[in-house]
Amino acid sequence: MNKFNTLNIENDILKGIEKKQYEEMTEVQENVIPIALQGVDLIAQAPTGTGKTAAFAIPILQNIDADLNKVQALILSPTRELAVQITKEIQEMSFFKDNIRVVTVYGGEYIEKQITALRRKPQIVVATPGRLMDHMRRGTISLNDVSLLVLDEADEMLNMGFREDLDVILKDITHEHQTMLFSATISKEIEKIANTYLNNPQIVRVKRKEEDTPAITQKYIEVKSRDKIEVISRIIDIDDYKLIMVFCNTKRAVDEVTSSLLARGFMVEALHGDMKQMQRDRVMNRFRSGNLDILVASDVAARGLDVDDVDVVFNYDVPTDEEYYVHRIGRTGRAKRTGLAITLLTKQEKYRLRGIMAYSNSVITAMDIPSLDKVMKVRVERVLKQALEAKNNKYQEIIDKTLVKMAEDNIDPSQLITGLVMLQLNVGSEEEIREDSGRKSNTSRIFFGMGRKDNIKVFDLAEMIISRTSLTNADINKIDLHENFSFFEIPSKFVDELVFAFAGNVNGRRVIVEEAKAKRSDDSRDRSRSGSRGDSRGSSSRGERSSRPRSDAPRGERSSRSRSDAPRGDRPSRSRSDAPRSERSSRSRSDAPRSERSSRSRSDAPRSERSSRSRSDSPRKERSSRSRSDNRYE
Repeated sequence: MNKFNTLNIENDILKGIEKKQYEEMTEVQENVIPIALQGVDLIAQAPTGTGKTAAFAIPILQNIDADLNKVQALILSPTRELAVQITKEIQEMSFFKDNIRVVTVYGGEYIEKQITALRRKPQIVVATPGRLMDHMRRGTISLNDVSLLVLDEADEMLNMGFREDLDVILKDITHEHQTMLFSATISKEIEKIANTYLNNPQIVRVKRKEEDTPAITQKYIEVKSRDKIEVISRIIDIDDYKLIMVFCNTKRAVDEVTSSLLARGFMVEALHGDMKQMQRDRVMNRFRSGNLDILVASDVAARGLDVDDVDVVFNYDVPTDEEYYVHRIGRTGRAKRTGLAITLLTKQEKYRLRGIMAYSNSVITAMDIPSLDKVMKVRVERVLKQALEAKNNKYQEIIDKTLVKMAEDNIDPSQLITGLVMLQLNVGSEEEIREDSGRKSNTSRIFFGMGRKDNIKVFDLAEMIISRTSLTNADINKIDLHENFSFFEIPSKFVDELVFAFAGNVNGRRVIVEEAKAKRSDDSRDRSRSGSRGDSRGSSSRGERSSRPRSDAPRGERSSRSRSDAPRGDRPSRSRSDAPRSERSSRSRSDAPRSERSSRSRSDAPRSERSSRSRSDSPRKERSSRSRSDNRYE
């Protein structure tokens, strides 16, 4: 039995749990709560969305003294959104428990408002590390009586650079206390914190159950950066999604995407770290209520958002961290619904799919871009359907009279309907997606990170591929074994399956498997080389360059800069001779001995009689572009 009523907790807390309509404990709650009620330190490794908040909130409500008006429980959270969510959860579960006060402390809100709330003597404080330290420096919060400490999403706090802040905060809690650390991953940094601040912690590890895994279809589209907005617009139009989230890596990208989608007529707003909390709350309320079609957000800003009805998630940028990908797509497919996640990537970013698939243990398959004709057909049908479903209103009489008059004027009804549809569709905002020039191929060349040094032969490589995929021997062609790697060709439709099949380890090590560039012919290589190394006056073929002419002698008998065969002292320095270009060096030296020349061939004349950059009166072609004539002074 994993019912909450089997726990040794107060009835008021059970009533609050029942009010939230929680019936059975999740795995993390079932394993953590009994240990936490004993007052011992613990580390819980569990993914997001497994009920961690209730796992520490219930023991806190059970163990604090409601009559003691001091901060007894401190919960640290990486983001303000998550902090607000935790506070709301605790308040709802303590609804029937008297005298429990919870205060949320985070950046982006007036600190005076938080100081006023702290003066009411809360027993529980939920805080982000940065703002908590502000209050500690001001002396507006005391941690001397903290007996319960929770580090929620500790790995994310470290990723966001809060390690030093955590050290300062944890060292300031000197009262004997219980520490509960929750994290999706247990890194070396997490272990260091545990070894430093936890006392013989018990460890609970929970994996997401198969039935708890959201049903999310994951797709990717290879597209140029300039076409990403057009692709998003087409997909939204053709499927008529209601709630959409678009994730970007930077605040600047969030603003740019928001502006571009607004220009196309979508109801869209941005969510990023530069916004004040009041603005963020307003945006989220509009999004939850359905007054917004699209929410464009950065990863940090979206952390802790609690929205259940998102139809599709777009990764406008490939996430910088694999864990961010998991958090992004987790916004859809909630509450046993199906969801869709679409990642837009350029050709250069495609290799990053491999790491994401390995980390998330999922398959991300290619998706075609809807054609413009298909999109327009769907939009026209939708507009006409909405027109037929429109009900009469108070302006119906005016509309009827206008239509009768237009009929008397012999206006073509089809022309009228076409014009109205065109106005409704805002035709002209769409863009053609330009394909790369060149012939498309149904086969793909694959780079495989194993070669002859791994003691494999052509047969071994083919067998390895066939055993892990649905490819047959006939599908694998042009295998080219090298010392450290190999190449081969397969049908393009199998590329995603192959990359995912080798996402884990092969013979105890990680092997890179990715789509390579198509092999070029010798002719194309020759063409690409020609004209690529010409001088600044224009490119020419490899054998016809004139800026640095080379002798007809073999390479070993010529210098790299086509210098004369004359002794060093017999060659001019920086002034150019009247000899043909091919017979003089680009940087020839003066005939004068080295000792008789100054570094810049200056005269012995007094400074006053020479200009700083005087030049010879001789024609330009008889002077060096960078040195002066020996007769520069008169």
